[in-house]
Amino acid sequence: MRKTTFFALVIGGLLALGCGAGSSNASGGSADSDAAAGSGDSGGSEETAKTAKVGQAARDGKFEFTVKAPKCGVAEVGDKYLNEKAQGQFCLVTVTVKNIGDKPQTFSDSSQKAFGADDVEYSADSGAAIYANKNADTLFTEINPGNKVTGVVVFDIPKKAKLAKLELHDSPFSGGVTVQLG
Repeated sequence: MRKTTFFALVIGGLLALGCGAGSSNASGGSADSDAAAGSGDSGGSEETAKTAKVGQAARDGKFEFTVKAPKCGVAEVGDKYLNEKAQGQFCLVTVTVKNIGDKPQTFSDSSQKAFGADDVEYSADSGAAIYANKNADTLFTEINPGNKVTGVVVFDIPKKAKLAKLELHDSPFSGGVTVQLG
C-alpha cells in the first residue's frame, strides 16, 4: 500500500512539473509577442507605446491596429431575416488590423476587450459580429505579413453604459495595447 502511495505521489509530482514547464513556455510566447510590440520604437517609454487614440496606429505584438470611433446605441444587427438583438446596446467598433510581422498571424475578435468609464470589462460578441460584418474578417482570420483587414468588432453593453477604452491583442496571451475612445 505504501509503495503505491509513494509512486502515485512521484507520478503526480512529475505531472505537476510537466504542466508547470508547459505554462512557462506559453508565457514565454507572450513575452516574445510583447517584445515585438516595442521593436519598432526608438527607445520610448513602454507606457507611451501601449496607449493610442481613435485614428492613431497602435501596436501589440505582430499587429498594428487603427480604430474608428465606435457607433453605440445599436439595438439590432443583421437584416430582417437573419439578425441578433442586443441584450442592452451594441457598440460597433471598426478596426483595421495590419500584420507587421514576418509570419502569418491569426486575428480573433474574441481576444479583444472593451472597458466602460467605471473600468467594467466587456467581451466581444462574435455571434453579433457575424451579422454586423459583410465578410468575416474580424471573427477568426489569418493575416499574411504586410496585409491588413478591416471589420467590425461588436460589444453588447448595458443601455446606459459608455465605452471609454479598448484593449486590443494580437493573441489571447499578449499584453495588449490600449486605445482611448474619449
